[in-house]
Amino acid sequence: ALHEGHVVSTQELTKLLHPGFTQNSRNLILFLQDTLSIDDFTYLSESYGTKNPFQNIQEILQSSPSSLLLPAVDCKATRYLLSFLQESGDWKLTNITNLNVSQLQVNTSKPNLLLVQLQPPVRGFQLSHLPEFVKLCMFLFIDKVIGRLTTDLQEKGINFSVIYTAVRPSRISRRTDVVWESRRQLMATEEEDSSSYPPLDVTTGNATCILFYARNFSLLANSSVLIDLTNATFVTKNVVISSSECSDTNTTLSLKYTKPVNGISSLEIRFLMTNKFYGGSARNWSTVDSIEIIQDEEKFAKFNVSVISAPAEYSFHCQLVGTSNLYPARLIPSNNEAKNWQVFISGLQIQGFNIENNQFSYASDCTGFFTPGIWMGLVTSILLLWILTYGIHMIMQLTTNNRFDDPKGPALSVPQTE
Repeated sequence: ALHEGHVVSTQELTKLLHPGFTQNSRNLILFLQDTLSIDDFTYLSESYGTKNPFQNIQEILQSSPSSLLLPAVDCKATRYLLSFLQESGDWKLTNITNLNVSQLQVNTSKPNLLLVQLQPPVRGFQLSHLPEFVKLCMFLFIDKVIGRLTTDLQEKGINFSVIYTAVRPSRISRRTDVVWESRRQLMATEEEDSSSYPPLDVTTGNATCILFYARNFSLLANSSVLIDLTNATFVTKNVVISSSECSDTNTTLSLKYTKPVNGISSLEIRFLMTNKFYGGSARNWSTVDSIEIIQDEEKFAKFNVSVISAPAEYSFHCQLVGTSNLYPARLIPSNNEAKNWQVFISGLQIQGFNIENNQFSYASDCTGFFTPGIWMGLVTSILLLWILTYGIHMIMQLTTNNRFDDPKGPALSVPQTE
């Protein structure tokens, strides 16, 4: 039993898993995906009612003779997990990356370690304005793959154990030591997010000229092909940034990917930033003027950008950036090809000028201090205060009689003039 809020360390994880390798089970399946948190199970299960995206996983837990659920595991422990498993026994390692398990052959004469990389391509649906719908489709696909593989092994009479985990958490909680602060703590939030992986940096000589970070960096091509670039950009670094350019007035962040998904051989994404002096504020401002997407070196899509600007000495931060009308920082298509793309960036922080000590400067957030919720609260409070003031004023105008009837005397007569 683990108390609430406890994060399992590397040593604790190895102790918990070691007994499973000393049993009769000689086959182990490790389902590994990029991001996962315990909140994904509770939130998605409750949000979509009868459409349970974890049906096969729940059936496996219920039918298994023993199970172990760890709500929070240290990222370092999950990164070390594969090495620990290989060292714990003489396993025959089999990597499964194409998620096609129909032709899988398992030799039961020796221990088998099946590593299943869960990076599902999401196709055949229209992207809604809510990113959680994309995650729901991902988990439906993942649950189907897990159910198909485990069912196939069970039908063959093969005993096995299953581990389902991820490289890093998908939801990062706020630190309790900064929650009580009344003022805004933008950089504190960024420190939490960046703890899972560092930002992407572009250097010229010994100096860093561009810093780029996103908690989720995804594209949707032709409303059917989802391209998740988060892992390739920040974790595995399977991105070429040599075409990036830096200067005091113009900076271009160029991200080039080779075969990000099936059907696309090359993809380049450019962030064009400028540093200009504005007389109205008497200072320099850095802005992201446009974002360009080049597919297979021939299809060119360009987006104009709104709201992404900050003082030149600051970095820019925004929780949601993309093509949806609901996002605070919106990407507006400027040509026909751009209409075929949808962009979703969460937890964006970018800086292209005046970087010191290879770290982000103080963040200027896209959401102002007076949000729509604050304005609604102010208007409602003013309206209620006006009603209260009017009521008190009317009560103060009430007067009492200065003469009263005497039941033993004649009836009181009050002239109309009074």
